[in-house]
Amino acid sequence: MWLKAWHIIAMVTWFAALFYLPRLFVYHAMSDDQTSIERFKVMERKLFYGIMQPAGIATLVLGFWMLWDYAWLAFGQMVWLHIKLMLIALLVGYHLWCWKLVKDFAADRNRRGHVWFRFFNEVPVLFLIAIVLLASVKPFGLIGS
Repeated sequence: MWLKAWHIIAMVTWFAALFYLPRLFVYHAMSDDQTSIERFKVMERKLFYGIMQPAGIATLVLGFWMLWDYAWLAFGQMVWLHIKLMLIALLVGYHLWCWKLVKDFAADRNRRGHVWFRFFNEVPVLFLIAIVLLASVKPFGLIGS
């Protein structure tokens, strides 16, 4: 149960950063004065490297540890878990895309407007809903409930 608790804590922290970093991108894309632009660069860098990256890694390590300890024997029968892992792989892709955007903003290479980032900001919500439902409800009467 300790492993699961720490996994949930890491996941909540990771998602908090996944929700906040794109919101910073919205404000950064709207900024036109150098002081604000530099401030957002610092905030984005600290959030990504200080919170989002460690929390994402901890979530994945603890999750795969639980997979190894508890679900490995029945892994082939748990369709819900296969779907969840696919969504997590896509979420890691979103995380890496955020990393690229942090680097683009840091180098003053952003070419997207604040409206695009407002839509980009909503993507983690969809992942959170789907992943939590799969992990807690284990829908479709699938084995491993």
